[in-house]
Amino acid sequence: MTTLFPELTDAFRLERLRHPEGAVRMVLDTDTYNEIDDQFAVVFALGSPERLKIEAFCAAPFHNERSDGPEDGMVKSLEELRRIVKITGAEEKIPILEGSRSWMEGPDRPVESEAARRIVELALASPDDDPLYVVAIGAVTNVASAILMEPRIIGKIVVVWLGGHAPWWDHTREFNMIQDTHASRVVLDCGVPLVLVPCMGVASHLITTKAEINLHLKDCGAIGRYLAETYAASSDDHFAYSRVIWDISTIGWLLDEASVPTRITHSPILTDGGTYSFDHRRHLIRMASHVRRDLIFRNLFERVRRLAGSRA
Repeated sequence: MTTLFPELTDAFRLERLRHPEGAVRMVLDTDTYNEIDDQFAVVFALGSPERLKIEAFCAAPFHNERSDGPEDGMVKSLEELRRIVKITGAEEKIPILEGSRSWMEGPDRPVESEAARRIVELALASPDDDPLYVVAIGAVTNVASAILMEPRIIGKIVVVWLGGHAPWWDHTREFNMIQDTHASRVVLDCGVPLVLVPCMGVASHLITTKAEINLHLKDCGAIGRYLAETYAASSDDHFAYSRVIWDISTIGWLLDEASVPTRITHSPILTDGGTYSFDHRRHLIRMASHVRRDLIFRNLFERVRRLAGSRA
């Protein structure tokens, strides 16, 4: 069976893809334990309450050397989310939801989860002029499952996803995109308003060092220390060492359009070989073409300081 998605007009989609003004309602879908960058993105969002109204955190699945499989990755991400939210004092304010325990088994086979169901509920409750921003910084199994469970929500949400590589890269076999290719194709193909932030070639410029993190965050209360310690633990040798904090690009764009320049383009096609194919008859998306590294990190550091101050 092929899922039928609502037909959105170009005018509607382009309006949705404009940078939002004022506060936005959002869900953050994150494989928080996968690496160290999700933690920074979660705190970045929590430190921006005047602009980002977080309605839920959703734990996303992942599978690498830090997990035994997608279910274990999701559970570990759930625990990491709870840990961060508790440190910031927001544990009673924002629900943290269990996500998918497996990858999608086919293009029309959503994975039922608390996270996917809640995304549907929040989206359907959204006023027509106030879409829900679904920010995904991991594999999009939860997001794609929500869309398949209730296709009408593509007219009620905007997906902001860190996934794939830049169109000029040799391939797009990037971790978030290639883990669940069925889910990735749903998000790329269904016509949902999508802001896509590529990893290599775009977000890969968000490099920092232990020295910079310690200088600007280590003395910023318990949450600043947690981020600094998380960064320090990422390597046994920090001599001439730097690391990309990819995921803050999505929050950076939501807060400041100038920090993540974008362009309107046609949604790419994810091939079986892990490359992009292009068809100019496809629907339009917004794709990031660059990040202003210093502007994003300045914004992050200021908001962590402010968040720490509110806990003093």
